[in-house]
Amino acid sequence: MGQINQRLLQLSGWLVVAGMVVIAVVIPYEVFGRHVLGVMPAWSGELATFTLVWVSMLGAAVGLPRGYQIGMTFFLDQLPRKAGRLVQAFGLLLSMAILSVLVIYGCKQTLANVSQTSAAMGISMAIPYFAVPLGAFLMLLVSIEQVLGLFLGNEKQSLPDEKR
Repeated sequence: MGQINQRLLQLSGWLVVAGMVVIAVVIPYEVFGRHVLGVMPAWSGELATFTLVWVSMLGAAVGLPRGYQIGMTFFLDQLPRKAGRLVQAFGLLLSMAILSVLVIYGCKQTLANVSQTSAAMGISMAIPYFAVPLGAFLMLLVSIEQVLGLFLGNEKQSLPDEKR
């Protein structure tokens, strides 16, 4: 499972980089068009917004195994090792429940918006909506790997990269 997650997150990382490039090109182009040329392309704002949604969701998945999420470990670090692992497992299981809800309802919302098209670009709204269930699914896979690492005693698998 670790290799599959690693490959998926590596691909997601490249998509995040590509998305950031798109945003870095489109936003200045939009500003230049608005203030210098006096004409703003209709699609640019929509493309930047949809790309930001994708970058945010995929970036969250890429950052999860590296420990980039907000965490308060002071109290966790004060607990005995066994109790700390139980608290950590509880937190991961709670996260997995929330991510499962995001995957299920995100897929329902995506399917509900397949026939709706965006105002400027005319693409199916399922494309931007799909970022939520896909990102949540990737985070769910990482969380499953971390829980398995905790229960199987594989410390390297259960801890973020910074703590290894």
